[in-house]
Amino acid sequence: MIDLKSKPFYLNDQQIRKVQSILDSMTLDEKIGQVFCPIGSSFEEKEIVEFIEKYKPGAMMYRPLESTKIKQIHETIQNYSKIPLMLAANLESGGNGICIDGTYFSRQMGVAATNDLKQAYHLGMIAGKEANAVLCNWSFAPIVDIDFNYLNPITNIRTYGSDKEKVIAYAKQQINALREYSVIPCIKHFPGDGVDMRDQHLVSSVNDLTVKQWDESYGNIYSSFIDEGVETIMVGHMLLPHYVKYFNPTIKDEDILPASLSKEVLTNLLREKLSFNGLIVTDATAMIGYNVALPRSQAIPLSIENGCDMILFNKDIDEDYTFMKKGLENGLLSLERLNEAVLRILATKMANGVFENKKPLNEIDVVGCKEHQELAYQCASKAITLVKNKQDILPITPQKYKNIRLYHLTDTSKGGFKESGSQKKIEDYLNDLGFNVDVYDENQLDFHEIFETGVSYLKDKYDLVIYVADFDTASNYTVRRVEWIKLMAANAPWFVQDIPTLFISLANPYHLLDVPMIKTYINGYSHNDVVIQSLVNKLVGKEKFVGVSPVDAFCGKWDTKR
Repeated sequence: MIDLKSKPFYLNDQQIRKVQSILDSMTLDEKIGQVFCPIGSSFEEKEIVEFIEKYKPGAMMYRPLESTKIKQIHETIQNYSKIPLMLAANLESGGNGICIDGTYFSRQMGVAATNDLKQAYHLGMIAGKEANAVLCNWSFAPIVDIDFNYLNPITNIRTYGSDKEKVIAYAKQQINALREYSVIPCIKHFPGDGVDMRDQHLVSSVNDLTVKQWDESYGNIYSSFIDEGVETIMVGHMLLPHYVKYFNPTIKDEDILPASLSKEVLTNLLREKLSFNGLIVTDATAMIGYNVALPRSQAIPLSIENGCDMILFNKDIDEDYTFMKKGLENGLLSLERLNEAVLRILATKMANGVFENKKPLNEIDVVGCKEHQELAYQCASKAITLVKNKQDILPITPQKYKNIRLYHLTDTSKGGFKESGSQKKIEDYLNDLGFNVDVYDENQLDFHEIFETGVSYLKDKYDLVIYVADFDTASNYTVRRVEWIKLMAANAPWFVQDIPTLFISLANPYHLLDVPMIKTYINGYSHNDVVIQSLVNKLVGKEKFVGVSPVDAFCGKWDTKR
């Protein structure tokens, strides 16, 4: 039985009667629709109306669009919905999570590197204000994972680092700010990503902490937010074997399911032991980590039966709705459990003003506004970290290092949902300051240089070499390591003992693993305009380096510190 008078709902008797009345009046199709949050793929009013009338979803999420367009879409959805929707976005880095013209404030690790809690509040404030301006009311953020494993390709700079206390403190500030702008926070990814080195988009990853280890880390984090009344939690497609066996000692290894499907994790741990009374949503069910666990015809209804309240995204939406209905018919899902999930969704909407059809608190011109960009610059300036400084090359000047060879290192393959990058490159700023920058062209390889030249050839041409790595954290990648040109690793820093060389990472903070020979190494944490601007100012001595790494950027390796 759901206690709607207690946290995180705190509904009064009148509100309880209203949500119960709505539930009682709903058809089975409406109840099934309510437990789905599909990805938005309709962009014209007629298409949107047809979609809403057919599927009757409880929530929706669109990928970032231009602010006026996404606001128009959200208005259409709410205007034609019998029950108003929770309209979601990945507001992890700012308003750019819902608007392509929104403010890219900072990745969470960049915020943590400032050592300034106010920056976490600014992240939530900017994301909340800009989301509210376009009628987005549900944030799939903050991320409260711990970045235990430097090889994990999906947590990384999306986290507040490896210190659980910092994760709690910074995420609380972000949550407080989101709430001020009528945006419902959803913390993720329960029961905790960042232990495994694999991405749950590609496999059912594993959190193999013992019960005691989990309680003292992720358990402590989630208990803290549940105690303070967090409204919604997203559950990932990762296995938690030690806790599953704690609740179910006779279970076979092959029968252990990802958290998004596991009764032991959803009901025994999250609902009962941690006393979470709010809404549980799965992570995206299009992920491989979800689909390989069970036949999808079983997985969809069992996610609800075993404790989730809402299904995020679909493969084939018609098929998924059919799977849910058939699950009711064949006993995989009980009507009692479906009603409970729907009631919790309705109560979440009631508790957070979704039924009130509020107008935005902010005008749309707040999206990407100058004030927010200035705050983003302040964060970048405080975040950028001089991790390693074993040679006397900073600050750089045109008098000392007139001619620069610059290498851009980035993915050879495309894809994943990356944040938008900087519009102006480092070489543009450096050229404006009087340097001569020669950008290495991977598409037009100089075979003479690769096969027939030595140190003197490069020393005669260049005074300084700069590497700029942009392996941004994104989904569906197996690793976030440096990729060298396969031909003789032609762009690798073999010359570091002869030519001053510095390495800048705009995203992954762990690249010293691949370039331990580098003597001057900088982490920027976010590839956006303000990081590039501040970074150049720091390189030429106009600003000091003050950021503090929230993780072990040396990856626990002896040679990276030399």
